[in-house]
Amino acid sequence: MGDRDEGRQARDLRRYETILESLDDAVYAIRSDGTIVYVNERYAEMKGVDREELLGTDIYDWVSEETAERARRERAAMREEGRDAGVIEYEFETEHGDSFPAEMRFGQTDRTGQTDRTGQTDRTGQTDRTGQTDRTGRADLDDRDELGRVGVIRDITERKRRERELERQNERLDEFASIVSHDLRNPLDVARGHLDLAREEGDAEHLDAVARAHDRMATLIDDLLTLAREGVDVESLEPVDLGAVTEECWTGVDTADAALRAEATTAVRADRSRLKQLLENLLRNAVSHGGSAVTVTVGDLEDGFYVADDGPGIPEDEREEVLEAGHTTDPDGTGFGLAIVKRVAEAHGWDVSVTAGSDGGARFEFTGVHVE
Repeated sequence: MGDRDEGRQARDLRRYETILESLDDAVYAIRSDGTIVYVNERYAEMKGVDREELLGTDIYDWVSEETAERARRERAAMREEGRDAGVIEYEFETEHGDSFPAEMRFGQTDRTGQTDRTGQTDRTGQTDRTGQTDRTGRADLDDRDELGRVGVIRDITERKRRERELERQNERLDEFASIVSHDLRNPLDVARGHLDLAREEGDAEHLDAVARAHDRMATLIDDLLTLAREGVDVESLEPVDLGAVTEECWTGVDTADAALRAEATTAVRADRSRLKQLLENLLRNAVSHGGSAVTVTVGDLEDGFYVADDGPGIPEDEREEVLEAGHTTDPDGTGFGLAIVKRVAEAHGWDVSVTAGSDGGARFEFTGVHVE
C-alpha cells in the first residue's frame, strides 16, 4: 500500500471515529477472542469507568453471566440462520451497581467462525496484545489481529416506559369494553323492560324505575370516565399538606356521624386534584362499609401514608380483588371507587396495598411516595 493510500485510510479512520464519538449510543469493537479493542466515550460514560479500563479486557467481564449467555445464544442463531447481525435486550449494569434496560445490536466482521472466550479474565491491568492505546479509545492492532465483532448499545429506558404505558392502556380498553358490555347493559335492559310495561299498562311507577336505571347508568358513565382519566400519568406535582387536604376532603363527603382522625403531618408531592380524588373515594368507601359510627384515620408512613378504618374490614382473600374495576359487595355501588384509588396511585408511581387495620378494619397503605 502506497503512502497516499495509507494517508487516505488514516483520514477515513479519523472521520469514522469522529462520527462514533458524536453518537448518543455506546459503540464497541472486539477481536475474535472477545478482547475489547475500541469503545467510544459514550460507552465509558454509561459503564462509569475510563476507557483505559475497558480496552484489552474480555467483553464478558463487564456483563452478567445471564447477559453473556443470551448473547451467545443469539450469535449461535445468527450462524444457524445465516444472519449478519443480531440483537438482544438486557439489563446494562454500571460499575457502580446501577442498571437500566438496554438494546445491543452487533454483527460479525470476519468469517473465521471463532467465538468469544468462555473463561473469565482479570480486568485489572490487562492490556491489548501490543500494549498500546490512544486517546480515541482504540487499542492498536498488529498484523495478526482481526476484528471479530462490533456492536451498538442503546439505553431503552424511555422506550420500555412507553411500552408499559401502552400495555396499561390496552388493558384498560379491555376492561372498559367489559364494563360497557356488562355493567351498562344491565340497567339499560331494566330501563327498556319498564318502559315497555309503562307503554302497555300506563303505570307511572314503571317510569320511576326507568329513571332509576338512567341514574344508575349516569353514575357508571361518570365513574368510567374518571377511571379513564386517572390512568394517565401525572405531570404537575406540588407539595400537598396531607393533613389539610384530608380535612378538606372530609367536608366534601357525606360522612353522617362518622369520625375522622387526620394524624398525617407531612407534605407529599402529588397532583392535588387527583390526590383529593383518591382520598375522597377511600373516605366514602370507609363510611359506606363501616356505617355512621366508623372512625377513619389518615396517618404517615416512612415513605408514604395510610388510610385506615375500624369497620368490618376486608377478608384476606379479597384484598387484591377490591382494587379491580367492577368489584363491589354493595348492590348500589359501581365497583369503581377503589379501582380509581389504584389508578391514581399508579399514575403517581406509588405502590398501594390492602391490609388489616390495627382496630380490625381495612387499611390502605401507599408507599414509594415523595414525602417532604
